Amino acid sequence: MVFLNCKKQALAIVNKTAKQAKLICSHCGLSKICSTRMAYKEGIKFELQQAAHLYFEAKLWLEMPFKNDIFWAYNWEHLGCLEEYISAKLREHKDRSHFTLLEKLPKFYHEAKNREGLLKVIAKLKAKQ
Repeated sequence: MVFLNCKKQALAIVNKTAKQAKLICSHCGLSKICSTRMAYKEGIKFELQQAAHLYFEAKLWLEMPFKNDIFWAYNWEHLGCLEEYISAKLREHKDRSHFTLLEKLPKFYHEAKNREGLLKVIAKLKAKQ
């Protein structure tokens, strides 16, 4: 879900089989398709693999500033997962590093001192629904 010029929610998806990214806004009718095949940077050819909204330089719909960072979620389910994790009083990692999606989140998502503030941000994002 992304944020467009019309200030409404749109859908950005990647079809890896077709090697295409699509951006569709049901509010203003915007529809864009771009290739995800090969890109070149400094003479090096590579396959571009990134989040769907980045192909169109669009902002995520579920994104909000938090202190000196940006809190974001890709969709409502992701936001719910983040809310569950952030609100948990006990987070056991069992000496693992970069094992799960949650462990790969930016450091400020994990810090107990940010719990209350992040839950307020999540509540504001949920109000957009």
